[in-house]
Order: sequence, then structure tokens, then C-alpha cells
Amino acid sequence: MHMAEKEYVIITDSTCDLTPELIEELDIVVIPMEFTMAEGEVYKNYPDGRELGFQAFYDRVRAGAQPKTNQINAATYMEVAAPYLDKGQDVLILAFSSALSGTYQSSVLAVEELREKYPDRQIYTVDTLSASMGEGLLIYHAAKKREEGLSVSELAHWVEENRLRLCHWFTVDDLNHLKRGGRVSSAAALFGTILGIKPVLHVDDAGRLIPREKVRGRRSSLEALAKHMRETIDPAEGEQTIFISHGDCEQDVKYLIDLIREQVPVKEIKVGYIGPVIGAHSGPGTVAVFYLGTTRN
Repeated sequence: MHMAEKEYVIITDSTCDLTPELIEELDIVVIPMEFTMAEGEVYKNYPDGRELGFQAFYDRVRAGAQPKTNQINAATYMEVAAPYLDKGQDVLILAFSSALSGTYQSSVLAVEELREKYPDRQIYTVDTLSASMGEGLLIYHAAKKREEGLSVSELAHWVEENRLRLCHWFTVDDLNHLKRGGRVSSAAALFGTILGIKPVLHVDDAGRLIPREKVRGRRSSLEALAKHMRETIDPAEGEQTIFISHGDCEQDVKYLIDLIREQVPVKEIKVGYIGPVIGAHSGPGTVAVFYLGTTRN
């Protein structure tokens, strides 16, 4: 084995919404998930948006497109993992929340088959119970732990032990996108139909999207994100790297960053687009913040 190569590879899916720069820095493998914009119009959600740019995607949703998403199947996981296993590397799959997709279940089936085929290799999959750059931030921390020397089995265990410390708080412009994809109930979607009411949601311990409060106006919803972060960020972590992802609304992100910098000591803030697979459900105008906290609630 070439000395520069890691002993094991971390494989994840493009719902992690990591930027190409971060993917390269962390030395991970990202499987692009598929989404459909219209009948017969299927794209892969590459992190660099090569098949359909992120702004173009959101423009089309604003114009009325109703994208649908496909989970990763077991065969795809096997296809991606096999070349690394053939080279003598072990594999750790970190999968999109099982509460939001069947992708993790596909990875479990793939791992069972791969273990039979490669009995000498260590192959794991972990349900991140996370989404978008929350999944991305968990992977970011996992990749840093790998650099510190954790073995593949130790890292799989670390992710399982630490995944519920990964806090997700977000606001959407229109809950009907989440309702249409079955991600929140019709009753919850009624929030958004009252003039100017904006919902604030989080991801709970089961990895589900849960509406938490209703606030009046966009600025108030962004202020609520900063407030929840201030209240639950883990002080034991010191200044940490936090992630923000958004559905094509950079001005709102700038406003949120200013609020966070005033209220919370952070080391750095990395910003990325919510890609089409998550964006198909959350819609344009979504803003989300992710960090290590004391509780998800």
C-alpha cells in the first residue's frame, strides 16, 4: 500500500453538502445522490454542481419545479467501496439520517455483502442521524479524528457516541416544500400560511426534522437560530468551527454570521449551499446552522 494512502477510507453521500474544497481537505469519498427535476430529467447531486448549478436549481424551484430525490442503493455503495477494499484499505460509511432516507438501510445491506466478499477487511456503516452540513460537520470531525490516528473501528464507535452532539437549527421560507416531501406533517405546514410567520426547526435525537417554534418575520427567525445556538453550544469545546448551509440566500447568511459573531465565540464559520437533494425538500431561502452542542433539544 502506498504510504500516503490512509489505512481506511471514509465514504459518505452528497446530502452532507460539503464543498469540494472541504472534501479535498478531509480526503473523503462522496457519492452523488440522484434527483429528478421533471419527467425523464435526472441529475446527480455532485458537490461542485457540475450537472445542474445550485443557483440554477433554486431558480427552477422558485419558478415552480417540484424535484424528487432518489436514495443510494446497495449496489452503488458496493461499487464505490470495492476498489478501496481491493487495494487493502478498510471502509467506513457515514450515511444520511435513517429518519429521512432509506440510504443508510442500503448501506447496511451493502456492508453485509461486502463483509462476505472481503472477510479480511474491516467494513462499517454508521447512521449519522444528521443532514446537510450537519452530516458534513460530523464527517469533518470524524476526518480530523482519523488524522489523530483513530482506527476504523474506533472511529465508527466515536461517530456513534458523538452524533447526537451535532446540533442542527434551521429556518425555511416555506414549509410546503417539507410537507410535500413528507418531511413534516400538514398541520406543521400550516405555520407558514399565516402571513409573515416563519418556522424554526431542528433535527431531533431520532434524526427527524421537527418544527420547534413560530416567529414573526425573517429576521426574527434568523435571530432565533443564533439564540438556540448560544443556549446549547458546548462550552467544553472552546472556540469551534461551525457550518452554515443555505438555499441560495447569501444576504441572510451574512446577517446570521454577524449575529453569531456577536454572541458566540467561534473559531471559524464555513458556509456552503444546501445541495439539490436536501434543497428539494427544504426549498429556497432555507438557512441552517450546525455546531457541537450539549443537547439537540
